[in-house]
Amino acid sequence: MSPYDPSAFPPFAVTVDLAVLTVRRHALCALVVRRGEPPFQGRWALPGGFVRKDEDLATAAARELAEETGLIALSTRTAPSAPAAHPATTTGAAAPSAAAPTVPPAPAPPAALGKGAHLEQLATYGDPARDPRMRVVSVAHLALAPDLPAPRAGGDAHSARWAPVEALLGHEDAFGGDEEAAPLAFDHAQILADGVERARSKIEYSSLATAFCPPEFTVGELRRVYEAVWGVALDPRNFHRKVTGTPGFLVPSGGTTTRQGGRPAQLFRAGGATVLNPPMLRPEV
Repeated sequence: MSPYDPSAFPPFAVTVDLAVLTVRRHALCALVVRRGEPPFQGRWALPGGFVRKDEDLATAAARELAEETGLIALSTRTAPSAPAAHPATTTGAAAPSAAAPTVPPAPAPPAALGKGAHLEQLATYGDPARDPRMRVVSVAHLALAPDLPAPRAGGDAHSARWAPVEALLGHEDAFGGDEEAAPLAFDHAQILADGVERARSKIEYSSLATAFCPPEFTVGELRRVYEAVWGVALDPRNFHRKVTGTPGFLVPSGGTTTRQGGRPAQLFRAGGATVLNPPMLRPEV
């Protein structure tokens, strides 16, 4: 091998950003944190941070997920059909490898949560101007989980909240009138938009929609997941026929529930199928 001089190349940081999605009050919501440090101090952003020198990307993403939400990653893998990379940034930029900062130990996940979440790699974002501090390349990840309680902020974040994705992506007031409407910090709106489209597309041909549900759920609860993610209303009878008729999608758990009100509804759990045949196609709107 010919001599290699690392100093001949400009240093840059590698970070992970998380588009964490859940369904709350029948709306698709994303986790956002208020930045406590410059740049964009005081603005809302996606959670994330830099990759430590002894971590691979999946480990870093799982650690950030646990720190920000208390969720344990059930799967960390690169998913097929990732959208094209876009310029992006992160909530906490890493320092160059030549002068890495001291990283505090990760806090223990909040004991109140400790749940699991689907986690997969989304896309890589590397525009040279994505972060005003230095060159930063971010590998974004998508996390999906059932309805979650109020999150706790960590790292450089003042506070953390769930906000409807439609408001976040539309630069609308996502917090009920108590916040000034402003775009997400950096280019996190692009990362979030890519994550939402990944989720919308994947629930068409995979069983990923069940990642938004508790271990046992009704067909009606699953339908509301599809409605929240797609942003459309679905015919209950037609939906019931499709999901119960798709081989391996749902498996009866043997129980019933009245948590939706009315007559007891049959409970199901996710089946073994990972690919739906036929797929659940989005209605045209």
